[in-house]
Amino acid sequence: MAMKIRLARGGSKKRPFYRIVAADSRMPRDGRYIEKLGTYNPLLPKDSEERVKMNVERVQYWLGEGAQTTDRVSRMLEAAGLKDKVERSNPKKGAPGKKAVERAEEKAAKAAEAAEAAAAPAEAAAEDAAAE
Repeated sequence: MAMKIRLARGGSKKRPFYRIVAADSRMPRDGRYIEKLGTYNPLLPKDSEERVKMNVERVQYWLGEGAQTTDRVSRMLEAAGLKDKVERSNPKKGAPGKKAVERAEEKAAKAAEAAEAAAAPAEAAAEDAAAE
């Protein structure tokens, strides 16, 4: 049986509340699970202790039994210090597109021209002062 430690959604519409559960990976997200391991309430502030509650001993037991964690639960376990931090892939989706890069280059060129134009009268005034 392929075990997963994952989130099962509860709560009403626009008021999410999640249970951290150990479940068979073939079961539906909110369906049958084997054991409830904790809770996660995303509506609470990030520094609140009530935001994520876990039964650490049972989580370690299921990890020892070979259960795999989902990405979100892995992040919670990393924050709790139960799992080593993993370097995740960061694809280039966040990089600006071609047009945005072109606009940034044009803006930088205009700023450089403006700086040169502002510096030219100052240099001329300095030369005039030196000549006198």
